[in-house]
Amino acid sequence: MQQSLEFPLANITLRGIGYGDPSKPMILALHGWLDNAASFQPIAEYLSDYYIVALDITGHGLSSHRSNGAHYHLIDFPYDLHELVESQGWQSFILMGHSMGGIIATIYASCFPEHVSKLISIESFGPMTKDTQSSPSQLRDSILSRLKAQRSEAKHPRSIERTVEARTMVGDIKSESARLLITRNIREENEQLFFTTDRRLRTFSSLRMTEPQAEAFIRNIKCPTLVIMGTQGYDSMRTILKNRLDWVEDLIMVECEGFHHLHMDNPQPVAKEIVGFLS
Repeated sequence: MQQSLEFPLANITLRGIGYGDPSKPMILALHGWLDNAASFQPIAEYLSDYYIVALDITGHGLSSHRSNGAHYHLIDFPYDLHELVESQGWQSFILMGHSMGGIIATIYASCFPEHVSKLISIESFGPMTKDTQSSPSQLRDSILSRLKAQRSEAKHPRSIERTVEARTMVGDIKSESARLLITRNIREENEQLFFTTDRRLRTFSSLRMTEPQAEAFIRNIKCPTLVIMGTQGYDSMRTILKNRLDWVEDLIMVECEGFHHLHMDNPQPVAKEIVGFLS
């Protein structure tokens, strides 16, 4: 069972997909950068004892874009999430995220531990970091990339099939998984195709946390935590994770066969680990 979801908030509307029976325990699911709520469709059938509320994060999928002149900062996504949680009256839930969604989930679980009963992070764990000396160049690159995006014209996809082909060539993802994401990321208007994803998301981050800041967030996580990594996932994620496993008292790290989108391309073993962890 699959339902379209819409959550009007003060300044944006978040949309998503509900997978399963709403009367069952809820998993709030956050996708990765430039993906959308369809990211969790393949794994949903193996998590039938749970109701998955998969969001389109702000600027992604069918959710609202930020207002003109605004930008996308990592720390604003947990704000959007908490505004949603308060508006819906959700007291306690399982929080799951993939890649960027896992980063957001980790930060949220740290800031609002009273709401997160269990945390699942796939192919990420905590924010990406840089040393303090890189801050000026990071901000410079961000400003230049934002100006470039502002002055450039939006690109239009020629077709869903061509976009799927391009996506599979760039990333380690199967074509059927890419098609799920691309179909939700493209709309047609007046016989022309448009990307629904806000192109401002492709600009560089203004600032990155330092590793001590990331440590402070991660050490404040109070709930049982499961980290799932792909055997052929991003090496950068694995390097970061190596030093962070001891920062959470109740943490399990497992590996499943697959690349960065293993929860889509190889969902059954990933779901098996999740079910075992939750039960």
